[in-house]
Amino acid sequence: MKSIYLKTFGCQMNENDSEIIRGLLKQRGYVFVSEPEEADVILFNTCTIRDLADRKAYGTMGILGRLRRKNPDL
Repeated sequence: MKSIYLKTFGCQMNENDSEIIRGLLKQRGYVFVSEPEEADVILFNTCTIRDLADRKAYGTMGILGRLRRKNPDL
């Protein structure tokens, strides 16, 4: 079973979209985890209209890049 870490940046619409994504993936057997270190897959849902959300997403990707180096299958 694949585990997923889902991080949402941006407005309330992004939060709503993330809940839809969460429901669809749960139906397909994915399990959601609260820490990126526990995940097989990391998903970001962000807003390209809000500059701050976009910058936060890129910054977080940079930080989590170390996980990818440790786990090439991530």
